[in-house]
Amino acid sequence: MSAVDAAPGVVRDFVGLPSPVIGRAGAGGHPCQGLWHRPAAGPAPTTAFIATHYNVDFSEHYLGSYLAARGYGFLGWNTRFRGNERTFLLDHAVAEIGVGVRWLREQAGIDTVVLLGNSGGGSLMAAYHAQSVEPTLEPAAGLRPVPGVDDLPSGDLFVFLAAHPGRPEIFASWLDGSVLDESDPTVTDPGLDIYHPDNGPPYAADFLARYRRAQVDRSNRISRWAVEELDRCRQAGLSDRLFVVDRVWADPRFVDPTIDPNDRPANHCYLGDPARANRGIHGVGLVNSLRTWLSMWSLEHSPCRAAPHLARLRLPTLLVEASADAGVFPSDGDAIVAAVAADDVTRLALPGDHYFLTPDGARDRVADTIADWVRART
Repeated sequence: MSAVDAAPGVVRDFVGLPSPVIGRAGAGGHPCQGLWHRPAAGPAPTTAFIATHYNVDFSEHYLGSYLAARGYGFLGWNTRFRGNERTFLLDHAVAEIGVGVRWLREQAGIDTVVLLGNSGGGSLMAAYHAQSVEPTLEPAAGLRPVPGVDDLPSGDLFVFLAAHPGRPEIFASWLDGSVLDESDPTVTDPGLDIYHPDNGPPYAADFLARYRRAQVDRSNRISRWAVEELDRCRQAGLSDRLFVVDRVWADPRFVDPTIDPNDRPANHCYLGDPARANRGIHGVGLVNSLRTWLSMWSLEHSPCRAAPHLARLRLPTLLVEASADAGVFPSDGDAIVAAVAADDVTRLALPGDHYFLTPDGARDRVADTIADWVRART
């Protein structure tokens, strides 16, 4: 570990550890890396948070210093899939989250581990917890089981923060349902184009129903092709291949905030103008291996769907929603609460965008809310 600059009153130490799957790279990097945030003064924390995402770098997570300043430890933790979404495998990621949780228990002296599921990390951390209490994950087709994935240390409390119920679900709701040809994103059905002025907004109920069916159909078409293509590649001696999914910013809720309403602005997504984003080359799920599609995005095959994991989540659970979130909506919170098996569930919304960058003081309010909830249970 080595000290890293942090906010006043907070120390951050670098933590680099091997994976159960691969060791240290020849250039020196560890596959599992993160930053350990802790108070600079006072007793060492005995309660700590760990936050991990599918592919976003959470080592410098925005809440790390805020919660450390309130007396808690915080491990912003990355698996080897940070910045490498196209090769993601859930069982591998879960095993590497276990490396971080075990470090908290055995090296940092933590008694109470709080699993923090932020944004897409909500379903990922739920999958981790479910696997730690009742192992069910299977390796992707043609791969071997990951060492240690059936023996993971469990957490004690769970916090969802601006979280959606699962990557397959959220991606299907963002896919452009008008796409007719996956090899040519210019080939679309104008009658299913949410950005065509003849279709809305406002959108008629029958249009929305047809559009949602088309989105699911598109996701399932890609899944069927991925299964067949993986088999074809393996017969040809190839282990996998990459492919592109275009036009992935097309949820009608981006355009019309009266659908699944909260305080978000109209015509807005995480990349700004959704019509422009939908025609661009930036976003989640754009490049995948065949196995990654089936492991992370597929409605039919992915173990990343949160509901089965939430059914095994019996820890005290807090759900904090952002009142003006442009990509996680009130119905997502409804789905999480409906699926969680815990008896102690607290749900609340706080003012802010998805990252609580606005309004002023939003992150302090979030940190105070989470710290108070945890303090009442430790």
